[in-house]
Amino acid sequence: MRRTFIRTARRWLYIGHRWVGIVTCLLFAMWFISGVVMMYVAFPALSERERLAALPELTWERVALSPDAAMAAAGATRFPRDIRLSMLADEPVYRLTGWDGRRKAVSAVDGRGIAEVSAQQALAVVAYHPAARAPRLAGIVDRDQWSVTARYDSLRPLYLIGLGDDAGTELYVSARSGEIALDTSRTERVWNWLGSIPHWIYPTVLRKDGPLWRSVVLWISGFCLIVGVTGVWIGILRVRLKRRYGGGRITPYRGWMAWHHVTGLIAGLFVLTWTFSGWLSLNPGDYFAGRAVTREVMQRYAGHEEPDIAARLPAAHRSGVVEARFVWVDGIAMMILLGRDGVQTPVDPASGEAVRLDSERLWTAAAKLLPDAHLVSRQTLRDYDAYWYAHRQDRELPVLRARFDDAEQSWFHISPVTGDILGRVDNSRRAYRWLFNALHSLDLPLLLMVRPAWDIVVVLLSMLGAIVSVSGVVIGWRYLRR
Repeated sequence: MRRTFIRTARRWLYIGHRWVGIVTCLLFAMWFISGVVMMYVAFPALSERERLAALPELTWERVALSPDAAMAAAGATRFPRDIRLSMLADEPVYRLTGWDGRRKAVSAVDGRGIAEVSAQQALAVVAYHPAARAPRLAGIVDRDQWSVTARYDSLRPLYLIGLGDDAGTELYVSARSGEIALDTSRTERVWNWLGSIPHWIYPTVLRKDGPLWRSVVLWISGFCLIVGVTGVWIGILRVRLKRRYGGGRITPYRGWMAWHHVTGLIAGLFVLTWTFSGWLSLNPGDYFAGRAVTREVMQRYAGHEEPDIAARLPAAHRSGVVEARFVWVDGIAMMILLGRDGVQTPVDPASGEAVRLDSERLWTAAAKLLPDAHLVSRQTLRDYDAYWYAHRQDRELPVLRARFDDAEQSWFHISPVTGDILGRVDNSRRAYRWLFNALHSLDLPLLLMVRPAWDIVVVLLSMLGAIVSVSGVVIGWRYLRR
């Protein structure tokens, strides 16, 4: 009876893998091929450098409203998460982001609230973009393939404006605040239909409902993971390394079946870890902590909560500045001046004199981040390491790392130039770094040291995974024809 049960179970294992694999191998093939495309063409997003490059220089002489008056006009009851002074075409405006995520814009000329921007104003905004040739309004969109995610909700609707350049650049400008929210190029739009969109299962009709999209992808990738496990199991059951098949072969199969069997054995571990890490990227069960730092933590670090900063802007008149941020660090008020090249210069908001932050003052402020824990390690990173590296994004160096002895073993990364908290990492985020970034993106320190090595390894493994998948598709098609 035991042998009969084993034979029956094995038979159903083979049958189940065969027929379910017909569908899942199509998904695996799509994922491996689109993943290679994603190595070189990312999903469209507006980087900080691109955003600053499109801003006109601040006209300080037109600023008649102080930051304190702007916060009062916006109805702020505490110092906001973010307050900036920049240009809306030829008009200086304050842009405030509250702790609830809501955005408000206030004219720095006359203090009026800005809740709507006309198409003519949006065209004037994009005219300052370095790639602008013949800007043309293509329409107004609420949500499309490139602006589908919730991060743009506070900026909708969006004006879609083509710049008329050779790259086919299109900008999305908020009809509420006049901010440039997103840019895309013709190359990005074309290649993403072969990259991120199929890879993430990202059609607009599905992705616009975030919880539904997450559930669908979780179930699909989880199901594919089970199929991958059964495939590796069958591959091990059928391989013979000692008592070989006829002709000294290790596999009983020929043709496409042999390719599927042998490459599945070679790349099986990679396929499983890659599928598992992709499934984890959706954070099932909300196990992994978010990256955001809470208001309470930020305000303890700032050492100030009232909506004031007492800035005298005429003292800060400097050429080449496209944006000014207003911040508090350990009770010290600062204005961070940003140039079009991304360089940040802290100055005293009252005098306009340059400010050099003392590292001891920053460590003192950092010690207040978690009142129920102790600052146990103070580290200055001058080189990238396994947890602070710049593979797909720019990251500042040097950077301060403050370690605490709380239950989550939290680390905070702090800019020594501006005092900004650049991120928080705890046990769950460090686990995510290895379970997703390392297993899925192969962000391994040794590979990242020499970029061509990373490219070669990822492409070769993706090719092996594609061979396993495509051979499975061919085998499945032949079974269906029968």
